Amino acid sequence: MSSSESHSGKNQTISDVFILVGFSYLGELQILLFLLLLLTYLVALMGNLLIILLIKLSPSLHTPMYFFLVNLSVLEICFTTSVVPQLLVHLLVEEKTISLVACAAQMYVFTITGLTECCLLAAMAYDRYVAICHPLHYTTIMSIRLCVRLAGASWGIGILAEVAETTWLFSLPFCGSNRIHHYFCDVRPLEKMACADTWKNVIVGLPVLLLFILGPFLLIFLSYIRIISTILRLPSADGKRKAFSTCSSHLTVVTLFYGTGLFIYLKPTSSSTPESDQLISLMYTVVTPVLNPIIYTLRNKEVKGAFRNTVGKAIFSHSQRNERKRKRVNGNSV
Repeated sequence: MSSSESHSGKNQTISDVFILVGFSYLGELQILLFLLLLLTYLVALMGNLLIILLIKLSPSLHTPMYFFLVNLSVLEICFTTSVVPQLLVHLLVEEKTISLVACAAQMYVFTITGLTECCLLAAMAYDRYVAICHPLHYTTIMSIRLCVRLAGASWGIGILAEVAETTWLFSLPFCGSNRIHHYFCDVRPLEKMACADTWKNVIVGLPVLLLFILGPFLLIFLSYIRIISTILRLPSADGKRKAFSTCSSHLTVVTLFYGTGLFIYLKPTSSSTPESDQLISLMYTVVTPVLNPIIYTLRNKEVKGAFRNTVGKAIFSHSQRNERKRKRVNGNSV
């Protein structure tokens, strides 16, 4: 690590390298954690890629809900890939270093995809609201143009807001120890290391929190109040069950994502420890990206049906190719 002149006559300014302490306290158990996280990461990648491929290959899934689900799967892949591969490497090496540039790049991807997911989950809630509360006008309201605009707005907000916030944070000098008590470059640990007044970063971060994190959460909450109210007024129990099933997957994903995220970022710093923060962070950086494809496949008859049809077609096509090949071989031998 290199360092430059002292700041306020006390601390040296960190110039280019951080040390991610991570799970060093686990000692040899890091190997076991490496194997567990590697398996989880591969399952997350394969699950989300399968969702994307399945929706692309199945015309029956070319609807607004699954258009948003493709975007969600892309976000989950980017979200977990920004953190887990480096964590896996650091679990195997003694020198758990990361350059300032790599740290900033990791935070850009992590925060952009995280904020974009907040907005996209709100767009998906609106889709469910229209489907249940205004079913006769669903195809008219949820047009392709509107879906593209909602998804584009989600990505645009995530990119613009978090580029501004992250750039501002990394414009501050970091002083004292270069050890980050986390397994990735997260906002709160780095704010603690800033040796300048961080009130300006709070001014940038507070509108982002209120408008683009808690704002979408409020929209989701209000949407589900209307959804639940509409469902409870349905005359038949079967109709209520079917209506609930159409939004149960999305509601489960929202609960997992916001539940863990808001808990880690909104709880008082006095009640947290680095070890507990890391364990909670594993929930939304590793576990949630694994659970989302499972939730949308196991709880969704349309996706399961499309999967069976796609696999059936693939098996049938393969058997047909083998049969043609066998006939050609028999013909040539005759």
